[in-house]
Amino acid sequence: MDRLEQVPEHIKALMAKHGVNCDIVEFAVSADLSEDGYFSEVWLAVTKEKIHVLKLGDREEDVSGIIKGKRPKRKESKKRYDDAEVIREELALKDIDDIKVENLISTGTLTATISGEDRIVCCFTNTHLRKFTIFVKLVKKLKKGEELTEEDFKDDRAEQFCPKCGRRYPDPSKKICPKCLNKRKLFLRILSFAPKYKGQIALIFTCMIASTLMKLASPYIGGKVLYDEVFDKGSKYYGKVGQVVLLTVALEVVSLLIQIAYGRLNAGVAAGLVYDIKLGVFTALQKLSLRFFSSRQTGSLMNRVNGDANHIQYFINDGMPFFIVNSISIIGIATIMFSINWKLALLVFIPVPVIVVMTKVLFPKIDTLYSRVFRRNSSMLSLINDTLTGARVVKAFGKESSEVERFNAANKSVYSVNVDVGNMSSTVFPMFGYVMGLGSLIVWGVGGWQVVKGELSFGTLMTFQLYLGMIYGPLQFMTNIVDWWTSSMNSAQRIFEIIDAVPEITNAPNPVRMPFIKGDVALKNVTFSYETNKPVLHDVSLEVKAGEMIGLVGHSGAGKSTITNLITRLYDVEEGSIEIDGVNIKNIAIEDLRPQIGMVLQETYLFTGTIAENIAYAKPDATMSDIIRAAKAANAHDFIIRLPDGYDTVIGKRRNNLSGGEKQRISIARAILHDPRILILDEATASLDTETERLIQEALERLVKGRTTFAIAHRLSTLRNADRIVVIERGRVAEIGTHSELVALKGIYYNMLQRQKEALKIKGVE
Repeated sequence: MDRLEQVPEHIKALMAKHGVNCDIVEFAVSADLSEDGYFSEVWLAVTKEKIHVLKLGDREEDVSGIIKGKRPKRKESKKRYDDAEVIREELALKDIDDIKVENLISTGTLTATISGEDRIVCCFTNTHLRKFTIFVKLVKKLKKGEELTEEDFKDDRAEQFCPKCGRRYPDPSKKICPKCLNKRKLFLRILSFAPKYKGQIALIFTCMIASTLMKLASPYIGGKVLYDEVFDKGSKYYGKVGQVVLLTVALEVVSLLIQIAYGRLNAGVAAGLVYDIKLGVFTALQKLSLRFFSSRQTGSLMNRVNGDANHIQYFINDGMPFFIVNSISIIGIATIMFSINWKLALLVFIPVPVIVVMTKVLFPKIDTLYSRVFRRNSSMLSLINDTLTGARVVKAFGKESSEVERFNAANKSVYSVNVDVGNMSSTVFPMFGYVMGLGSLIVWGVGGWQVVKGELSFGTLMTFQLYLGMIYGPLQFMTNIVDWWTSSMNSAQRIFEIIDAVPEITNAPNPVRMPFIKGDVALKNVTFSYETNKPVLHDVSLEVKAGEMIGLVGHSGAGKSTITNLITRLYDVEEGSIEIDGVNIKNIAIEDLRPQIGMVLQETYLFTGTIAENIAYAKPDATMSDIIRAAKAANAHDFIIRLPDGYDTVIGKRRNNLSGGEKQRISIARAILHDPRILILDEATASLDTETERLIQEALERLVKGRTTFAIAHRLSTLRNADRIVVIERGRVAEIGTHSELVALKGIYYNMLQRQKEALKIKGVE
């Protein structure tokens, strides 16, 4: 009974006391909430015939504060389980029609359906969600009379909470906690793109060191040499002002030329690094599964590919070189100052520990602010994208002012966080500057007193002041780079989240190569859900012969499109399998599977480009003759040649917008040219006028010949010629047969057909 959760001995004793035979218990699991939302203790012990529920008394604590996946520690040592008030219930497995887990905001419930009525068995916080998901799977298996194996108790899903801070991972599959992320490792990872530029980087470092050393010589010459040697009548350099000035100018000019050289080199390297990063991000995006895109906003992804990469480029191009130069400058200046007068040099660095402490305290706050800036900017970009994409709907409903209000709210949110960032920067960095400036006052005070007493030469004091002017600039930059560093590493984190994302749909270790698919398709006991514990398909089985046309009908949300998504392997089944030509599609090489499946969807998407390019999208090497032949078969040729530039017409430019029916025919031409073995038609003739529908229907009849076809349609009359029609009801196969057989059956399909006929009659009257 300890296979799913370790059961304490005192709980086993309590179960035995209340009539539960622990020897025959298959597994047990605990919950932590009462139905009223208070912390409680509930144990469920499952045998092959029953679920025994033991509810211990509530602990008067409200659960409303549980939002981060953490819960208070239970002080069980003081609880007297022997005298505990226990409510015992039994549920016979044979009486349970269905059992499922329902997710709420921060809690969940285990619900059993008995005699058509839903009954809450227990409640729990979301930290228990994983084990209750397994619990449901195990109970269902016992209901079928199947034996449980050790594999059934394993949970392959990723851990959802950070073990260090307890926060929920934004993406459990990557186990990256933004709060605990090591930004130094991120920076080193950015540098991992650098080896291919090692020659240029070596030159850059050489130029930086040479330029910095030349700059360091100027204050010494302009201070100590000029005042203590050139202006001193007893010195051999007395009066050689011109030579000193020329030497200083020469050093500055050479330093400038070197700076220009390394600046140009660095610009090329930075652009190359970011080019590689952008290519890596975009390539990673193409490999990711459809679920990744459906759970993220377009604006956020666009921001990562371009905005975040550019942000890193600015840091590499401007931040890193200055950081290196300034680091060398600080070390060099400190060395020179200590060699001239170590006591005075120590006084200069008195403010440095204060700056270090301030940086350590303020760094996390700045980090949080920049994360907030990104999130709010991404939300605003997504809103703009939605509004511009749906401009037609906005205009049609006269919602321009509402959209302005929505944008204004998002814009205010961005404005607010930008003000916070500005206030932080405007307060913190002037404070840094003031603290650093204290060193200059100390040098003037102490050094000036030593000059008056004759303990220090005036030239040495001036040299110190010149070096102070040089060192406080780099120190000021070092404080500002915290701001820059934080923002850039936040960008790097978001970029590497995409690069590191593991595609859900991948090839098997040794995939089966199938360059030619015959077209037999079999769904065997398929269960699938887009969200955990919310199945869309339940135990669906269906066998389709090669060349057969299958119509899929059912109410919206029944699971029709989900079936086609699984056949194309845009998602993988959770239970059961899908086979093509007797081979599980998980074992078929993706590069063989998808090119042999074609889709014509209701929402036709055409890329920016010519009509010919859009038709040839799936077959770029197609000749113009092939493209025209496909267009003619799709009844698209006639309207294409009437366009200003014919097949070279660029879609969307110079008012070259196409109607819905025209776009649909181009989509069909694309599928004809693709020549797939399996074809999916998803509402391909929906929302079209009669004449356009006739043209498209003719094109589709040519397209489906000799192919295994799955056609989804709400307009049932379009499926009369299907070999079989499958009725999907609430994720299950409810009816299968030809049009005539299903009409004779007078079931779900017949009722749907009658309602459509009545609707058409009403429309005809109107």
